Amino acid sequence: MPMNRQHAVVLLIVAAVLLSTGGVFIKMITWKAPAILGGRALVALIVFLIYLRPKRLVITRVRMFGAAGYMFAQLLFILATKMTTAANAIFLQYTMPIYVILLGYWVLQEKPQKADWISLAFILPGMILFFADDLRFDGFLGNILAILSGVAMAVIVVCMRLDRDASPGHTLLLGNAAASLIGLPFLIAESFDVWNILYILYLGTFQLGLAFVIYSIAIRYIQALESTLILTLEPILNPLWVFLVIEERPGTMALWGAAVVIAAVLGRAWAGMKQR
Repeated sequence: MPMNRQHAVVLLIVAAVLLSTGGVFIKMITWKAPAILGGRALVALIVFLIYLRPKRLVITRVRMFGAAGYMFAQLLFILATKMTTAANAIFLQYTMPIYVILLGYWVLQEKPQKADWISLAFILPGMILFFADDLRFDGFLGNILAILSGVAMAVIVVCMRLDRDASPGHTLLLGNAAASLIGLPFLIAESFDVWNILYILYLGTFQLGLAFVIYSIAIRYIQALESTLILTLEPILNPLWVFLVIEERPGTMALWGAAVVIAAVLGRAWAGMKQR
């Protein structure tokens, strides 16, 4: 069956669900953040090599920018999570749609549609509601790093969209290679008990590797901003998995925010599927 826009929307929702499982597994791993970065990226790199099976890797300027965005998005977010609250980090990172609008218009000449603006009008207040129970302005530097992580994620989206007619997955391959090299010295220093190994294997294979393989396929058939809006499901589902496994309970305002954002994202996805 040939790939089309409707299939791409479904694939992006699957990718968002996989990505959202990262928080609960990262919480259960006892390693330091740089070691988690390196271990997860190393496993994901193997997944990408199996998927792409590149006979030769062509390095272009777009792929270099995308790989740098990928590496810094992960590194900055992990650092931000250590320096500020998890709520601040995830909320500030997911101001990403704002940067995708700007970069998408400037680089891709993709004019935002009315449905995009309507979705954003619900998503941003909804996310504020979601984190209103624990949105504190401590850890100023951590907050800045989380914002920069959102900018880096927007760079990934736009670069993969630019590379959609070639092989956007190569951007992720390069990004994982860079992240694994940075985290390798920290990874070697950690203890390799069974549970940590199993958790990192899941994170690299499914939460990161498979999720971005799916994303690299779907991004060829959907606009950058719409893909970002669908992936906003990740920060909403992330704390829900944490609650189910670790019993870390979201507050009432957070649940209202989750309902608003999920409705907005699914509404935009439905509108996209109706377009021809």
